[in-house]
Order: sequence, then structure tokens, then C-alpha cells
Amino acid sequence: MTAYPAWTPASRPGIIPLHPLSFGTILGRSFTALRQNPRVLLGFALVVQTVAYLVVLVAIGGVAFATFARLDTVRPGSEEFETILVGSIAITAIASLVLGLAAGALGVLVQAIVVTEVTHAAVAEKLRLGQLWQRVKPVAWRLIGYTALILVVIVGALAIVALVIVSLALVAVPVAVILGILIVLGMIPLAWWLTIKLLLVPAVILMEQATIGRAIGRSWRLTKGRFWPALGVIFLISLVFGAVGQVISIPFTFLSSGLTTIIAPTGDPAPAVIIGTIVTLLLAQVLTLLIQAVAVVVTSTATALIYIDARMRREGLDLDLMAYVEQRDAGATGLGDPYRAHIGREIAPRAAAPAPVPGAAPYPPAAGYPGAGYTAPGATYAPPAGYAPAAAPAPPAPEAPAAPAPESAPESPAAPAPTQWAAPGTSGSEAPRE
Repeated sequence: MTAYPAWTPASRPGIIPLHPLSFGTILGRSFTALRQNPRVLLGFALVVQTVAYLVVLVAIGGVAFATFARLDTVRPGSEEFETILVGSIAITAIASLVLGLAAGALGVLVQAIVVTEVTHAAVAEKLRLGQLWQRVKPVAWRLIGYTALILVVIVGALAIVALVIVSLALVAVPVAVILGILIVLGMIPLAWWLTIKLLLVPAVILMEQATIGRAIGRSWRLTKGRFWPALGVIFLISLVFGAVGQVISIPFTFLSSGLTTIIAPTGDPAPAVIIGTIVTLLLAQVLTLLIQAVAVVVTSTATALIYIDARMRREGLDLDLMAYVEQRDAGATGLGDPYRAHIGREIAPRAAAPAPVPGAAPYPPAAGYPGAGYTAPGATYAPPAGYAPAAAPAPPAPEAPAAPAPESAPESPAAPAPTQWAAPGTSGSEAPRE
């Protein structure tokens, strides 16, 4: 008995189709991925951003209060006052930098959680926050180290530029001003170029367990040929959230003015200014935190999709993902991570088959099959050498005459005459009229 294959349901669709993605697909799915797992994506990002903001704000305020409070114990204008003032500013600035690095570390961990969630959502897997953290935890310090390295490089570059401009200003102020303007204008495209070329470093560290140096090289290669689509996606996302932030800030300006008029109709500015400023700042900061949380999620989602698309085009990652989905949905267990199956594999460029060119030479016939070939439109078919048409089939042989019936066989009775049909009103024996 033949055993028929068992029926299996169709594979579950993920948040993206498993083939190289277009510009519109990456941009659109970056915004719609929030619906896949909003509790983890938006909720976690919002909580972390809020906690980091409050901690940094309270810590910097506490350091500033503790250092600048010493100025009340000395006489203004004295040498000791100036020394304490400079020291207080330096301590506050250093504390702000350190706390900013800590907040940036929390931010990169949020991005890592989002990237991990999106890469699993691409193959229709929805994980809890604890499961996502277990995948981020082995490379968490590596991600924080990369973020700290970038910040140190940026601060060092800015310090060198500032030192050069200040030194030049001591000699020629107009030249220093012109040089400063040119440097600022030149740093804008340079910053965008480096941002896109290093965009995939966190994703490579996370998904491929790569070192920082190897991740930088991988990001540089994966973005080769995909620079402009990646730049367009990230730039449009930044533009959208920048515009949203500006639109939201406008109502708070009118709200502050309205509160000032309502609370202090007599023109006394003291209570109106205080209350209006507090209410405006609180509401503005709440909405700013929400917008920042959504922006972090959308930007991190776009980064993950750009990473997946780049590997699909260069390394055939879509083939690995489809094989993984089919085996998983068929009931296979113990499957490996499809994102680590063929890292660095090179595939041939995918292109459509070219259309036949009129007048082109025909394809050669297949071996063992004379005359089997393709003739381009407008070309004259010529049979291959040594080919002759098949001979006409031979006529069939005459059949042998049938043997006579034996004489002893009895004769069969004569068949009755057929009944003649007569028209109505006539007898059957009447001859037909002429």
C-alpha cells in the first residue's frame, strides 16, 4: 500500500515577506511592527526611557546643588569664589557626561531588545521579555562597550576641532570663524555617512555574537550597495519624529500663555509664570518621553529590517529563514539559529532571465535529440549537420482471406422481410401512389 504524505498547515506569516525587501516595505513595516508585541516593544522602551530620564535629571540636579551650594559660604568676587565656581562647573559637567553614558547604555539595551524581537517576528515567533533578555544578556557588555567607544571618539574629535579653532582664533579671528563654519558644514554629511556605515554594528553583535571589530567590518560590507536606501529610511524616520516634536511643542506655547492670562488677569507675573512654566514643562516632558520611546522602537525596527534585507541580498538569508520556518512548522525540534547558519556566504546576483533577442543565433540542440533547439524570432531554422528526416512508414501487409464455413453447418433461416410503413388511412398492402 502506498503511504501518502501527511497534510501540514501553511507556515505562519511573519511581519515581513521572506524575500529581499523594497524601500517602502522597510519604511512601512518599521512603523507597523509595534502591533506585533506592543507590551514588550513600546512598554519596555517607555519604562526604560522614563527611568533613565528621571535618574539622570535627579542625579545631575543633586550634584549641581551640592557643588554650587558652597558658593554661599564665600564672598562673591574673591579668588576662592572663582575657584569654587570653576570646580562646580567641571564637576557638574563630568557628572552629566558619566550619567549620559549610563543613559546611553540603557538606550542601547532597549535597541537590542527591539532588534531581537523584530528578527524573531520575521519568522512568526513572539517571545516574552525574559526570553528576549536571555538572548541579549551574553553580548550586553559588548554593546555597552561599543556605545562608549563611539561616544569617546565623538568627544575626542570635537575636542580636537575646538582646540584647533581656539588656537587659530588667538592668531586670526576671521580665519577661525570661517574654518569653524566649514568644519560644521562638513561634519553634517560625514556624520550621516558614518551613521549609515556603522548602522548595523549592534545588530551584527547581537545576532552573530561578533566582536566589536568584526561587527564594524561586517556592517561596512553589508551596507555596501544599500547605502542610499538605508539613508533614506533613517532620514525619513528622523524627519517624521522631528516634525511631530515640533508640532506638539506649539500647543504648549499657547497653553502657557493661556494659563498666564487666566491665573493672573491683573498682570501680576509671579504666580502665573511659575504655575504656567511647571504645567507646560511637565506635560511637554511626558509627551517628549513618549515620542522618544516610539522613535527608539521605530528606528531600531528599521535597523533590524535593513540588516535582514542586506543579508538576504548578499548571503541568501531568506533561503535559510524559509527552510527554518518549514522545518519548524513541520514539527522538527532542535533547530539552530537561522541567522547564524551561513554568515558571510556569497551568492550570485539575482536577476530575471533576459528576453530573446531578434536575429540571435539559436541555442544548440540537446544531446541525443536531433533538431531540438530554440530559434529566436526572425531567425531561420537550420537542421543540424547529419540530420535526415525520418523515412515514411511502410504500408501494412494484406490480410489473409478468411477460411470457408464447413459444409455440414446447417443453413440459417431466412431473415423476415422488413415491415413496410403505411400512411394513415391506407392498408399495408396498398402500393404507394405515384
